[in-house]
Amino acid sequence: MALFTLLHVLISLVGIFSGFVAVAGMIGNRPLPSWTWVFLLTTAATSVTGFLFPVHHFMPSHGVGILSLLVLAVAIPARYTFKLSGGWRRTYAVTAVIALYFNVFVLVVQSFLKIPALHALAPNGNEPPFAAAQGAVLVLFIALGVAAARRFKGSPGQA
Repeated sequence: MALFTLLHVLISLVGIFSGFVAVAGMIGNRPLPSWTWVFLLTTAATSVTGFLFPVHHFMPSHGVGILSLLVLAVAIPARYTFKLSGGWRRTYAVTAVIALYFNVFVLVVQSFLKIPALHALAPNGNEPPFAAAQGAVLVLFIALGVAAARRFKGSPGQA
């Protein structure tokens, strides 16, 4: 199980890093197709592998995984089937940023659970430092989503 957990974490971190690169590309109106593909693939893999951990009840992480997969079920066709044409460009930009937000949201949760200094600040996950961190992440992603939706023009018909 330790090896599987490590693999899941590595996939998640690649998804987060490549997601930030892809979103920066959108904001700079550079599509970055390779980074986008890595981001979407690893973000989907993160959610799917999250369901493979042996648990016996529904957890909040399952809810986030389901939401992430639903958002990706819109983002991926917007990008690759509808090729960013018409309203699909903005739909893709917004859903891609939301998918990245879900990964970062879970990263913050896991950081407060696993990093001793952060865990000491918020041992129950509902203390002000945890809320402040998640609030800052939410504000950041709202700004990124607005910027990506406004600035990413893409090219209709691009693969």
